[in-house]
Amino acid sequence: METEVKLAFDSKEELFDIINAEWFSDYCLDTSVKSPVKLTNIYFDTDDQKIAKRGGAIRVRSFYDEGVEKFEHTVKFGGGAANGLHQRYEWNVVSDSSRFNIKEFIRLAFGNDDPQELLEEFLEGVTEDELHPICSTVFNRTKYMFGFGDSMMEACFDDGVIRAGDKEDTICELELELESGDVVDLKDMAEFIVENTGARPFNESKFKRCLALLENNES
Repeated sequence: METEVKLAFDSKEELFDIINAEWFSDYCLDTSVKSPVKLTNIYFDTDDQKIAKRGGAIRVRSFYDEGVEKFEHTVKFGGGAANGLHQRYEWNVVSDSSRFNIKEFIRLAFGNDDPQELLEEFLEGVTEDELHPICSTVFNRTKYMFGFGDSMMEACFDDGVIRAGDKEDTICELELELESGDVVDLKDMAEFIVENTGARPFNESKFKRCLALLENNES
């Protein structure tokens, strides 16, 4: 189960001002300058949006690791969002191929934290031939690790764009993902950031924002 809080900012400058804040070093485990990683994400669905209608997403993310292009295949579904807190089932498989193969994904996702039978049920009745790209996101991600209370969380500073059809929107958000510990600490850390910055809790995932752009594109 993925557990994270999304916080939206009005500008890239405001987002990255966090790194220069006096309190940043109190919670950041390594304050050395981090280099951003460019992430290109393609979301797939069927013509009749089987995946979206089931409350999930299929994503293929490309990135470079030591100069070699890699692909992370992801399936997410379920859960919900309230006051910026998102909780969803999630399976990830790193591959050398950009092609999403359902049977291969299910086989390689065995051993992930979330139950495989839920993944199989979610993808039942969907074939690769039906899937096609429907939208994308491209953003730079800068990661730090935070410690708060008895918990560890990854802080991802994301800035970039969402694209669907001929529509675009900006990405300017901080994701706090719980790595270990208590969700109460995660929520308290998010509340602290909101109180000390211009951040606001954000309930829309990048994929849901893509779907909204698609709807606007068709209207």
